[in-house]
Amino acid sequence: MFYLNQKWLSQLPIQNIKKVIPVSGGDINESYQIQTDNQKFFMKVQPKRGKAFFQHEVEGLKLLNKAANVPEVVNDGEINSDGYLILKWIDSGSGSQYELGQMVAKVHQIHNHQFGLDHDFKIGKIPKNNHWQSNWIDFYINQRLEPLVNLAKRNHVWNQNRDNHYQNLKQTFINYYKHHRITPSLLHGDLWAGNFMFDKNSKPVLIDPDVFYGDREMDLAMTTVFGGFNENFYKGYNAVYPIQPGFDKRVAWYQFNYLMAHLNLFGELYGSSVDRILNQF
Repeated sequence: MFYLNQKWLSQLPIQNIKKVIPVSGGDINESYQIQTDNQKFFMKVQPKRGKAFFQHEVEGLKLLNKAANVPEVVNDGEINSDGYLILKWIDSGSGSQYELGQMVAKVHQIHNHQFGLDHDFKIGKIPKNNHWQSNWIDFYINQRLEPLVNLAKRNHVWNQNRDNHYQNLKQTFINYYKHHRITPSLLHGDLWAGNFMFDKNSKPVLIDPDVFYGDREMDLAMTTVFGGFNENFYKGYNAVYPIQPGFDKRVAWYQFNYLMAHLNLFGELYGSSVDRILNQF
C-alpha cells in the first residue's frame, strides 16, 4: 500500500484537505477519496511511474466526453516521481442499461479514417502500440495479438498446441477481413462491467478508458467476457447503431485479445478460457 504522508499531500493542488480515505479502484492504481470542507475528489496514485502514466487516461476521457458521460478531470501531475490523477467524485446510483447501451453506441459513432491513436501507451503492464494503420488486419494482428502472444512466450504461458490453434484463428481473421471493410470507431478499450457506473441522477458514466480507434466489435466482445451487461444494454445499443449480423461468429477472435491480456497478467488462472477460444479454430 502506497503511504500518503502529510508532506506529500501538501503538494497536491487541493486546499484544506480534511480526510483521505483508501477506496477500491482496480488492481493497477492506489485509489483514494479526498474530502475538503465542501468537496470530494477521487484520486489515483501510481507510485514511481511519473505524470506520464495517467496522460493516456486523461486523453481518453477527453475523447469519450464528446459522446459519453465521464468523470471530470480536476488535475494530474507528479509528486516525488509518483504520478497522480484527480477527478471529481461521483456519488453512485442505479440506472438503465438501455441508456448505457445507447451511450456506448454514440461513442462508436465517432469515426476516424485510420486505426490506432496519436500516441502509444507503453508504461502499463500490457504495453500498447497504437501507431496509425490504414488496414485493420495489420493493426489487430501486429499491434494487439502478436505482442500478447510474444509476451505469453516470455511469461511461459504458451505452448505448441496453443500456437497451432492461434495460427488458425489468425488466418480465419485475415480471410474474413480481406473481404469486409471496417470503419474505425472510437473505442473505450476496456469495456467490462467494472468500468461503467451510474451516478446519483441515474446517468450512465464510463470510467478508466484505454481508448483507440478500431473495430467497434472489440468493445462489444469485451462486454461478453465477464458479464455484467444485460439484454437491455444490447437493445439500447442496437437502437442507435445496430450490430452487424454474424457477430456471434466473430466475437471469439476479439474475446481472445482480452483473455490473452489476463493470461499474461494472472497466469494459468485464465489458461482454460484461452484454450476454450483457441479450440474453436
